[in-house]
Amino acid sequence: MDQFDALLATRLGRRRLLQGGAALGAGALAGPAFGAEGTVDLHLPGGPSTRPMTTAFPGKGPMILQRMRPPLLETPLSVFNGDVFTPNDRFFVRWHWADIPTTVDVNAFRLAVRGEVAKPLSLTLADILRLPRFEIAAINQCSGNSRGLFQPRVPGAQWAHGAMGNALWTGVRLRDVLDLAGVRPGAVAVRFGAMDQPLVPEAPDFTKSLNIDHARDGEVMIAFAMNGEQLPLLNGFPLRLVVPGWYSTYWVKMLNDIEVLAAPDTGYWMAKAYKIPDTPGANVAAGSSGFPTTPINRMVARSWITSLAEGQRVPWSPTIAVGGIAMGGDCGVARVDVSADGGKTWLPATLGPDKGKYGFRRWDARVPVGAPGMVALQARCTSDKGETQPLQPIWNPGGFMRANVETTTIMVTA
Repeated sequence: MDQFDALLATRLGRRRLLQGGAALGAGALAGPAFGAEGTVDLHLPGGPSTRPMTTAFPGKGPMILQRMRPPLLETPLSVFNGDVFTPNDRFFVRWHWADIPTTVDVNAFRLAVRGEVAKPLSLTLADILRLPRFEIAAINQCSGNSRGLFQPRVPGAQWAHGAMGNALWTGVRLRDVLDLAGVRPGAVAVRFGAMDQPLVPEAPDFTKSLNIDHARDGEVMIAFAMNGEQLPLLNGFPLRLVVPGWYSTYWVKMLNDIEVLAAPDTGYWMAKAYKIPDTPGANVAAGSSGFPTTPINRMVARSWITSLAEGQRVPWSPTIAVGGIAMGGDCGVARVDVSADGGKTWLPATLGPDKGKYGFRRWDARVPVGAPGMVALQARCTSDKGETQPLQPIWNPGGFMRANVETTTIMVTA
């Protein structure tokens, strides 16, 4: 048993003391108090943009409360101005169904592997821990991150930019687990199910699927740890899927079921939900319908200013320091350029260390400021694939895949 095994075993043992598993707390999902953390203005157009801050959820520090049940907790943008790895206690939370287990008995837990396999499996956590493991840095970003900025407004959680996080994930390759079961010839997809359940029986259980080649690419992970620590229950303890470079709808939490399919998945969450326009950039004319669609999939390049907040007052200087983070989507970051005149001119930023192509990349720059007054700061990422953020925002009825250049307006004072 290596050092990590010993750490994990100790933590799992500690969780067994909490009602036989990981415990969230009896009232945490029933409706926690907001706490005494005040409010935050997310600067969302077209509707209420003020949200309460909360510390009421176990294992989480101050978070923006978007919804109590099921819990939707947003990470404040200022958190991303620290390390490129998002702290576990500030990592965003998003669940589809409100019936989330508040305890997990780690001794009784089993991961089923079934369907088009030669040998159906029922794996314990100990079985998972005995498999070869690996680590990968990857961003987990909600498909609707920044939905609250869509104009015209669309239904759904009105996130600002904090429905995302980057972690160093530890786990085992999904491919290795599938090889243990022996995938039968002709299998075309793998479907993933979890422990959360809908509150009404007629609602569809949350499941997602990947095609068989993607599932077996050696990067898709069954994770049991993030940032060197056990997965928080709100982020999927004891196991979750990690799909580097793809939106988090595929990152199934509290994973307990893997089914190999002989035909494409026609379930609700693949056939009807999380569909985007099958158009460049998932963009259609506002209010339009009847366009062809496809399931949402890979992420695209984005960047954010994190060192300065919207409306912040800054003393005048000939140049002002500005910094932030960028992501290439399903590849690395090639460059980041910064503008202090609303996109008329661009200057190259300095990139920080590369901690993995699927993770955040820190960038920093100094931009010239001619005179005191309002200054519109922008950052624009270009990915390793040559994909550059557009200046104009997209629109689609799901509020998915916003990726345009964002503007942070500050007040430079004399």
